[in-house]
Amino acid sequence: MRHSFFCIDAHTCGNPVRLVAAGGPMLPHLPMGERREIFIREHDWIRRALMFEPRGHDIMSGAIIYPAHREDCDFAVLFIEVSGCLPMCGAGTIGVVTAAIEEGLVKPRTPGVVAIETPAGRVDVTYTMKDGFVDAVRLHNVASYLHQSDIEVDVPGVGQLVVDIAYGGNFYAVIEPQKHWEGFEGMTASQIIEYSQKLRHALEMVCNPVHPDDGRIRGVHHAIWCDAPVSSGADGRSAVFYGDKAIDRSPGGTGTSARMAQLHGKGRLPVGSTYRNESLIGTIFEGRVESAANIGLFEGIIPSIGAWARVIGHNTIYVDDRDPLAHGFQIS
Repeated sequence: MRHSFFCIDAHTCGNPVRLVAAGGPMLPHLPMGERREIFIREHDWIRRALMFEPRGHDIMSGAIIYPAHREDCDFAVLFIEVSGCLPMCGAGTIGVVTAAIEEGLVKPRTPGVVAIETPAGRVDVTYTMKDGFVDAVRLHNVASYLHQSDIEVDVPGVGQLVVDIAYGGNFYAVIEPQKHWEGFEGMTASQIIEYSQKLRHALEMVCNPVHPDDGRIRGVHHAIWCDAPVSSGADGRSAVFYGDKAIDRSPGGTGTSARMAQLHGKGRLPVGSTYRNESLIGTIFEGRVESAANIGLFEGIIPSIGAWARVIGHNTIYVDDRDPLAHGFQIS
């Protein structure tokens, strides 16, 4: 049997976003967190087929649009990534909104404003148009917070690192320059990936954060390495690691949110402040601490991220059951 998927491909400040506009599975009309669990249990082959090689690659990111279960949302999004079905993806949301508005897949109740139901909760997005295209997007992300500070962890081949654990839609290990990691100078992307893999494995032994409001969101699967900016218009520079060997080409939406939550939790970024985060390729997300927030017993923030995305093409993808590689592959 041949399965057909019509996709709109885009990128958010350099990071790919594949929006599955047709061919995604029908899911029960339930809250997005529950639909995510059903997809993982019954349809995860679709994620693997569309994200992994030979149809995708190591940093592939995507999403499927569904009708919202919440009455206060315009539509719902399921995120499909090389790393799994994430609760939230900032770059993905910005790309999805851009593609969905430009291609006429959704019609917001209020022009310039959309409310999206994600597995992590409701996120609000504003956007501006220019010459019929989405020119800029601002994502008002889920409540973010510093979960744990100054965790000492021994990383083989690196040494002892001191990291913070912060949540910005996903849990992140936040690493700043220190004795055994002096920053990006002289490092290659492959070294960042190697360090991240070892760090994540080491953290499994000492840290397993659980979101206070949703026990399904747990564990540190991402890392954000933070250094001084290269651009004079940025406040910091970062590399977000996710999946098995992916480095985000954008500054990272949930990563920038986690970084701001970490800085705020340590008294270094007050409410109302902006934080312009630079990626390894020089693109910038403009973060802003919109307000304070409480997440369970934690004090955190409501962050927003300003960025842009561009649609780069339409793509009809076949997944043929006769193909020995129908469900994709990864090279370790």
